[in-house]
Amino acid sequence: MTPVLFQDESVLVCVKSPGLLSGAERSPASGVPALPAALERDLGCAVYPVHRLDRAAGGLMVWGKTRRAAAALSGAMREREVLKEYLCIVRGRPAEDSGTYRDLLLHDQTRNKSFVVDRMRRGVREASLSYRVLGEREGRSLLLVRLHTGRTHQIRVQFASRKTPLAGDGKYGGGAGQLALWSVHLAFPHPDSGERLSFLALPQGTPWDAFRQELAALAEDPAFLQG
Repeated sequence: MTPVLFQDESVLVCVKSPGLLSGAERSPASGVPALPAALERDLGCAVYPVHRLDRAAGGLMVWGKTRRAAAALSGAMREREVLKEYLCIVRGRPAEDSGTYRDLLLHDQTRNKSFVVDRMRRGVREASLSYRVLGEREGRSLLLVRLHTGRTHQIRVQFASRKTPLAGDGKYGGGAGQLALWSVHLAFPHPDSGERLSFLALPQGTPWDAFRQELAALAEDPAFLQG
C-alpha cells in the first residue's frame, strides 16, 4: 500500500515507490502498475494529477482529490509557488559545490529522451535548477536539487550533459542499477486555505545507504525544512 503522509477533502500527499507510473493512466496497456489506480483502489476516492515523477524515481507527490483542487495546485506550480526538491547521486562531482544550471532542452517524444540544445526553436524549452553537494563517497556525490522548472527528465539530462550522470540512469550514461533520484521535499499552498504545507520523505536502502550521515544531517537542517 502506498504510504500517505497527508490527506483531507481536497489534497493527498503520498510517497511513490520507484517503478510505478505516476501519470493519469488507470490501466496502462504496458501492464506497468500505475500509482493513480493504486491510490483510487486503496483509498476509495478519485485522485487528479498535478505533476509527474519519472517511473524509475521515487518520493513525494501531491494529488488533488477534486478537479478544482488539482487545477489550483497546477496553477500554483505554474506560478512557482510550489517548492520541489530532490536528492540524487551522481557519478563524479560537479565542478562547484553549489550552483545553478540553465539550459535549453528538447524532448524527443519518439525516443522519450531529452537533449540539451544550443538555440531556441520549436519544441525547445528553458530549464533551470539549483543544487548543492551534500557529500562524496567512492567517486559519487550526493546532491540536493531544487527545480525552478519542470521539464521531462530535467535533472537527469542537465547533470548528464556536464559529465555527472545520475547513478543507475542507463538512458543518460549513468550505468545499470536503481535510478538515484528521489523527491525528498515538497511545499505548497493549500488550495482551499492558502496555508503553506511542507513535507519531507527521506529515501532508504540502496543506493542511499552510503550517505546515511548526510541524509540525517539534512533532515535536521532548519533552512531545509522551512519550505
